[in-house]
Amino acid sequence: MEPESTQPSLLHRVRDTSNRAAWREFDRKYGDLIIGYCRSCGLQLSDAEDVRQLVMLNLSKALPAFEYQPGLGRFRDYLRRVVRNSISRQLTRHTGSETALDNDVLEALSDPGAEESDSRWEEQWVRQHCRTALQTLRQSYDTRSIEVFDHLLSGATITEVASAFQMTPVAVRKAKQRVKDRLQVILARQIRDEDAHA
Repeated sequence: MEPESTQPSLLHRVRDTSNRAAWREFDRKYGDLIIGYCRSCGLQLSDAEDVRQLVMLNLSKALPAFEYQPGLGRFRDYLRRVVRNSISRQLTRHTGSETALDNDVLEALSDPGAEESDSRWEEQWVRQHCRTALQTLRQSYDTRSIEVFDHLLSGATITEVASAFQMTPVAVRKAKQRVKDRLQVILARQIRDEDAHA
């Protein structure tokens, strides 16, 4: 079991715009989420990277004065609004050369219902937390169990994994369940910490 962090919350630390380590950590934590969301909206990778940089720039200006108010929503909802606004700004910068794709993205972003039920954002947010939880698990959990889990994730059957690791199918199932249970604990803590420390 990995120790609880004793550092001040990441969002508190990035309020100091000169804290480069905190900003690198923030970018590692949320950069892939931003890129994944942009790509799911139809942006090219280069445009998605531009949006990520624009989001970081906008946040560096806004976060020093940011006061988290739980009644107004979660940090991830605030971040989603910043990302959506940055996508709109990025696309409208190219007004002379807008493509049909850009217009489709802008239309989707301006849909009044999209803000409340943005399934693409939720999907990317879940994926990001799963990636982070897996990284945490890999650093702190039994290597053999992780290897078994990785083989199963890659599509190997229980029987194939049992044979490869000289285990019984029952032992493979138990190893898989222990890893899944630990991942759920890590995910729950990540989400709780993200909301609580915002």
